[in-house]
Amino acid sequence: MKLSIIIPAFNEESLIIHCLNSVFDAINAQTSPEFSYEVIVVDNNSTDNTAKIAQQAGAQVVFEPINQIGRARNAGAAIATGDWLLFVDADSLLNRGMVADIMKMIHSNRYVGCGSVMHMPNLPWWGNAAIKLWTFFSVTFRWASGALVVSRADAFQEVGGFNQELFAADEIHLSQLLKRWGNQRGLKFTILTHHPLVTSPRKVQLYSGREIIAQLMSVLLHPHRTLIDKKKLPIWYDGRR
Repeated sequence: MKLSIIIPAFNEESLIIHCLNSVFDAINAQTSPEFSYEVIVVDNNSTDNTAKIAQQAGAQVVFEPINQIGRARNAGAAIATGDWLLFVDADSLLNRGMVADIMKMIHSNRYVGCGSVMHMPNLPWWGNAAIKLWTFFSVTFRWASGALVVSRADAFQEVGGFNQELFAADEIHLSQLLKRWGNQRGLKFTILTHHPLVTSPRKVQLYSGREIIAQLMSVLLHPHRTLIDKKKLPIWYDGRR
């Protein structure tokens, strides 16, 4: 069994090495003799040293010129050779326990894929409340967060990958497609809860509560109109780092 780890990255020179170190540590801790892997970083039109750092760390780097998260993920999947695909954001950290749980899920032959609950350190009270609310919805409806999505490669290809009409929430759309694909074959899509993915709280640190609430309200009140227009999603695409 081969696992392809795909990391979309736009101007992530300050965080990409930490992500990659966590990936190599967690993956190399696996002891299955039949297991192999590859690490693919998708340089999503960065203007910094993201690609150079990733190459030096031992990752394969592919370039995607159009700034779009789903498009970057799909670009990585297009060259991946693994039986399973693991998408993780460049500002996130894998851990050994989570990868061990992913491997158990894969070897059980009962799942089409999974997501994970998240932990964001150093959040204000309202940030912690928002994460708890998202965790409830994620676990209840089995919606993966974009920070981590795992899928069988054949299922990913057959459902069409990430929806490139969407500039955000494409992971929720993919979760729905994978659940439907899996249901037709007696397979489940799940959310792992025992070893949360540690991901950066930088959006909360870089944007005011007013900016974040305004963005969320736009998505909630006009979801389709907002999600298909990059200009209406500044928290994802204005490049603030």
